[in-house]
Amino acid sequence: MMENLIRGRNPPQYQRSPCKEVRAALRKRPEEELQCLEMTTKRKIIGRLVPCRCFRGEEEIISVLDYSHCSLQQVPKEVFNFERTLEELYLDANQIEELPKQLFNCQALRKLSIPDNDLSNLPTTIASLVNLKELDISKNGVQEFPENIKCCKCLTIIEASVNPISKLPDGFTQLLNLTQLYLNDAFLEFLPANFGRLVKLRILELRENHLKTLPKSMHKLAQLERLDLGNNEFSELPEVLDQIQNLRELWMDNNALQVLPGVCKFLLCHVV
Repeated sequence: MMENLIRGRNPPQYQRSPCKEVRAALRKRPEEELQCLEMTTKRKIIGRLVPCRCFRGEEEIISVLDYSHCSLQQVPKEVFNFERTLEELYLDANQIEELPKQLFNCQALRKLSIPDNDLSNLPTTIASLVNLKELDISKNGVQEFPENIKCCKCLTIIEASVNPISKLPDGFTQLLNLTQLYLNDAFLEFLPANFGRLVKLRILELRENHLKTLPKSMHKLAQLERLDLGNNEFSELPEVLDQIQNLRELWMDNNALQVLPGVCKFLLCHVV
């Protein structure tokens, strides 16, 4: 059975715990200055640990939970015991169909990873995760981002590839701290006109969509270094690319390109 870790931030009180079960499960990792609970059946053991007197209070320091590859159909209720301090939650490769409202009470959450599940939507309650920096919902059935995704202003990385997303809401362009956006293998036909507001973008991957043009506002993406537009429906290089001064890597493979204006400018680019 797969081992999973619950990691905290070096709480010295763990080592003084009178509970033999807790003390025996702990080991120190000096290189990370973390205390780890290594478990083979996490859900069962958490249910036993949380009510334990010697563990009372200690659950509040748990910052990382990993439930990847656990054949889950829903988010474990045990997660909500740590809603005040949980910073990273991994639910990769399960069969989860929806995210419960309680999850969005975890306002300290900085990374939510739930790729390769069965989600059909991203609830509007995600707006409560005001400290969220990384979101991975790739390989699901999500059709759109809610308009109020704009409230997650700390987001820097979004991985939403392999979802049937046909358009981005205007609110998406208010994620001004976004540095990396991955939307490969979706159903995008166009980008919002004011997409250029995302001026901190460094990596933008839009491979395998139905794009034919790019918005003129993209000339504002002065920090953009990598742009992947492979497997789309471009017949020529969009003129706006000439104005993105720091672009170092451009992928245009498997498009129906007929003319290549200004290709020499991209000395380190791949243009196919």
